[in-house]
This record gives sequence, C-alpha cells and structure tokens, in this order.
Amino acid sequence: MNDDRYEERDWIDTTAAFAPAVLGAAAGMLVSEAINERARRPVGLSLACLGLAALTPMLVESMLKRVKGPGTRRGSQRTLQGIRDHGLHTREINFVEDELGEELGVG
Repeated sequence: MNDDRYEERDWIDTTAAFAPAVLGAAAGMLVSEAINERARRPVGLSLACLGLAALTPMLVESMLKRVKGPGTRRGSQRTLQGIRDHGLHTREINFVEDELGEELGVG
C-alpha cells in the first residue's frame, strides 16, 4: 500500500475518533451549570464546531466512496481504465475479443 495513502487514512481515523469526545465535551459544557451562561455558550458552541470539523474528513471520504467507489459505474470505468493503462496494450489482446465476442462486456 502507498505510504501517503496510509498516513491519510490514519489521519482520518484519528480525527473521526477525536470528534465524539469533543462533541461530548460541547454537550456537557452547554448543559453544565458550573460556569455562567455568558461564558458557557461560546465555549460549548466552539467545541461543537471543532467536533463537526473533525468529522469532515471522514464524511468527505464516505461521500467520495459513494460517488467514485468500485460499485458505481464511474468506479468500474476507472478500475477498468487503470487495468488497461497498466496491462497489455489493446493491439496485443485483440485475439481475446475475437474468441469471446459479445461476452467481453464490462458493467
């Protein structure tokens, strides 16, 4: 696996694990009566925004998987194109299309 991809995934997992703790602290701050309301609301809302920002990378990755994942038409086309770019050239495998005919379709 590519090291850059591993580091990106680790970063996304870390922020996703951090988010519930921050959101919990925000909820606790908003319902707490330990400090006065003028200080409580801005701190609680700031923590809530920080928690939502920590969830953003995971949400973006999930949406990209839905749009470009291997189960979608676009994802299948990208996978096939990647195989074609790194495999045999078309002129070297023409005999396969001749043997299989209509069965060679993808998708």
